[in-house]
Amino acid sequence: MLSLLAMKIGILGFQGAVVEHQQHIEKIGEEAVVVRYPGQLDDLDGIILPGGESTTMGKLLNRTGMMEPLKEKILQGLPVWGTCAGMILLAKNLVNDSVRHLAVMDIEVKRNAYGTQIDSFDMEVSLPEISPKPEPLVFIRAPYIIRAGEGVRVLCRVDGHIVAARQGHMFATSFHPELTDSLAFHRYFAEICREDREG
Repeated sequence: MLSLLAMKIGILGFQGAVVEHQQHIEKIGEEAVVVRYPGQLDDLDGIILPGGESTTMGKLLNRTGMMEPLKEKILQGLPVWGTCAGMILLAKNLVNDSVRHLAVMDIEVKRNAYGTQIDSFDMEVSLPEISPKPEPLVFIRAPYIIRAGEGVRVLCRVDGHIVAARQGHMFATSFHPELTDSLAFHRYFAEICREDREG
């Protein structure tokens, strides 16, 4: 049962592991809302941009009229977490793509940096800011960050590449915590949302 203090966390519902994110949010006692149109952006405490195909997701954001309202909400301080394709949507620069999407986070990202679907992999990594124990990371056609701006805090590197970072209320991961049993990343994002709500 949700408490009155539960965070209302949206999940962009166009593509990707939407249900898995929803289940993880609900397991940590927060309220999950699948977001598919602009009016749903109101009254959210945060929003997750899941994996999928970033070009398609960008087109759908434009087609539904969500691109500009979502960008404005994030610039005004709405906490946001981009996983995989969601990281690409957030990036101000893409090294191998001329298209920009939300372009709100001061990172430069390389799309499909780890290759194709068959190059997907998983591993365990320590991320002290997020969890006291090593956490499983699942990479699927994953991007990574090749440059992080001055205000961006790097949270995790794999083989020298930045795969998790935070810039204030914006959080980005190359990997898919929703495809593991770990709830650590969703708890971490909920805490970002809580900090923002409580000011």
